[in-house]
Parts: sequence; C-alpha cells; structure tokens
Amino acid sequence: MRRLIPVIFPTLMALVMTFVMTAVITALNLGLTRDFPFHWMRAWAIAFPLAAMTAILAGPFVRRATAWLTAWIEAHIA
Repeated sequence: MRRLIPVIFPTLMALVMTFVMTAVITALNLGLTRDFPFHWMRAWAIAFPLAAMTAILAGPFVRRATAWLTAWIEAHIA
C-alpha cells in the first residue's frame, strides 16, 4: 500500500489547495452572491483534476529539487 503514497498525497494536497484557492478567487471576482456556490464548484471541478495531475507528474522532479536544495543549503549556509 505504501506504493500509493506518491499518488494519494499529491492528490489530497491538490484537493485541499484547489478547494480553498477557487473559493477565495471566486469570492474576490464575483462576491458572495446567491450563485456563488455554483461558480465556485464549477471553477473547482476544472482546477482540481489539472492540479492533481500536475502534482502527481511534478512529484519526482520536486523531490529531487528539494533534496538538491536542502543539500546545497546545508553545505553553504548551515
């Protein structure tokens, strides 16, 4: 089951991030109108799959970049 972590973790992060971000951006753009929930969920339905796939695909690169940056910081700053 641990082999699913690289897929489940970024998917859950994308879910939380897009849920909050689309709510804030929709509220800023439209205000808290009567049809806010419809516009918010429409924006979220578009944003979530894109963010989840991006997070899953970018995961290996981001892990390598994080390891490199951490090593560089420890060697030069810490």
